[in-house]
Amino acid sequence: MEQRLLRAGQLARLLGVSTDLLRHYERIGVLPPPVRASNGYRLYSPQSVDRVRAVRRSLGLGFSLAELSGIFRIRDRGGIPCGSVRALAEDKLRRVGQAIQELRGLRQQLRQVLCEWDQLLAKTRKGERARLLESLSEGPVPSNRSAAALKKGLSR
Repeated sequence: MEQRLLRAGQLARLLGVSTDLLRHYERIGVLPPPVRASNGYRLYSPQSVDRVRAVRRSLGLGFSLAELSGIFRIRDRGGIPCGSVRALAEDKLRRVGQAIQELRGLRQQLRQVLCEWDQLLAKTRKGERARLLESLSEGPVPSNRSAAALKKGLSR
């Protein structure tokens, strides 16, 4: 039986992840606990490859580890979480749409600010401060959600 199973290091190398990540996935319930060899090594089933790949792809689509843990817990107990999974994905799509709208608004605000700053810079004598940031106090306050979306996008 052990010949078909993968040790933690083998699974990690195959998937391009660390063994620490595999243990973390086990702790939070995203990856079922492996069987143990007589020497104590963790031995993963071939299905673990697909599970970790599904987790990595799902994370890339915006699912959280907490969500995935709940989904896999239901699935591993024989449940059918498909409707919940689809509903979560639909909610993520709705949120992405909102974020896109907010970012479009922010892009327009930044274009307007840059245009105003170009005019300010053109009127500012060499060696003087144009006080670009201070000029922002005169206009409308941009939405914090737009700025937060931009910061989140830039920090990735």
